[in-house]
Amino acid sequence: MAKTPARAGQSWTAQDVKQLRQLAKENTPTRVAALKLDRTPSAVQNKASAEGISLKPTNQSPYGTKKR
Repeated sequence: MAKTPARAGQSWTAQDVKQLRQLAKENTPTRVAALKLDRTPSAVQNKASAEGISLKPTNQSPYGTKKR
């Protein structure tokens, strides 16, 4: 069984939301953001939705390739 993150169930601080916005801006996957924020992936998704933060990646070429 998976270990519950230490911050699970705690209120979000302004600093947490700021870090979530930064991670979303950097196209960090939700599960990785959850690990960095010490929260569950569903908590990160719910907070992002409540704050109007899009976790969907921007259109980028895969594997670091660039269009010519």
